[in-house]
Amino acid sequence: MSALVIFGLLAVLMLTGMPISISLGLTVMTFLFGMTDVPLESVALKLFTGIEKFEIMAIPFFIVAGNFLTHGGVAKRMINFASAMVGHWYGGLGLAGVVACALFAAVSGSSPATVVAIGSILLPAMVKAGFPNRFGAGVISTSGALGILIPPSICMVMFSVATNTSVGALFMAGVIPGLALALTLGGVTWYRARKYNYPRQPKASWGERWVAFRGSVWGLLLIFVVMGGIYSGIFTPTEAAAMSAVYAFICAIFIYKDMGLKDVPKVLLNSANMSAMLLYIITNAVLFSFIMTNEGIPQTLADWMLNQGFGVITFLLAVNVILLLAGNFMEPSSIVLIFAPLLFPVAVALGVHPIHFGILMVVNMEVGMCHPPVGLNLYVASGITKMGITELTVAVWPWLLSMLCFLGLVTYWPGLSLWLPRSLGML
Repeated sequence: MSALVIFGLLAVLMLTGMPISISLGLTVMTFLFGMTDVPLESVALKLFTGIEKFEIMAIPFFIVAGNFLTHGGVAKRMINFASAMVGHWYGGLGLAGVVACALFAAVSGSSPATVVAIGSILLPAMVKAGFPNRFGAGVISTSGALGILIPPSICMVMFSVATNTSVGALFMAGVIPGLALALTLGGVTWYRARKYNYPRQPKASWGERWVAFRGSVWGLLLIFVVMGGIYSGIFTPTEAAAMSAVYAFICAIFIYKDMGLKDVPKVLLNSANMSAMLLYIITNAVLFSFIMTNEGIPQTLADWMLNQGFGVITFLLAVNVILLLAGNFMEPSSIVLIFAPLLFPVAVALGVHPIHFGILMVVNMEVGMCHPPVGLNLYVASGITKMGITELTVAVWPWLLSMLCFLGLVTYWPGLSLWLPRSLGML
């Protein structure tokens, strides 16, 4: 009964158009003051202990790093490098978009930032080169989703905070699925470009490729700073986030010089606004999770599923359906923070590996960002392309279908996610 009241109230508030963070907060307050006898002292204690986690500090640092990179010319240089390497293949600029999104995802950790940074530069170039607007929009909208799967990923940090799993292990677990999804999206791009005989770029010489690489090398080095530092034990994921913020600042201001010191306050203010929004969601989600745990909802759900004879296959299928449906009206951070505390105990009880379950949730978030009616990447791409959501939905369907097939692969092949962290001794 408590579960119906909690989720019913949350659904009603969200259907009114209220932001997720406010809906969570009002649901928590209503239930605390009107439907439970939990002492407010214990609520206050949980509020402070729930957000007193070192991993949360990684979120604002990764946001700052992503904003410096987005405004600091790194995206343009990565596109030039990707175009020099694969531009001569079928759909060359489209393939360059997939490669550039994968590279930028590995330094920004944000999906919308990847779509904006790469799409705002590449889409006009693709249209000018003779590609249909729909083709470019489909490539960038779906490839931009790599931003939350290829580490570092803010979404993975959220999952770690919600379930107390290792951020470092999650980052390493996302590497192979991220590269595999990039190859999948690249394959769809190449096939459709060859089928419809879309333009190809002149083949770049090795000298031109070297020049393009030298131009982008400082941005690419950030990948090794973050991942190499975590793997080698030089610093934790949170410290890696701080290092990436400092490194991105130095690249944008002193190396590439596409920004001046006068632009820094604006970048920091934008980062502070985004960080405050996410931290507010986290705070309300911590209390929401506390209420569910106090009412025994996750435990009851786990017992019910076990008593019904739910196996791993059926449970994971149900998780995918729930998360894909949630993706229709919620953004990834909120989905992770609301559903992870509910579904994670059931997954563990059924023997699903925590890291595998985390990657499964992140891939679901990726698909959710690309499908209607409220896929966040579709709205971002709509602002860049000036296309309507209906037209964008038609544009992304070939890539979206491949992402759904990839989701099935990740769901039922745990080794794809777990091989690398196991090989590195992190599991």
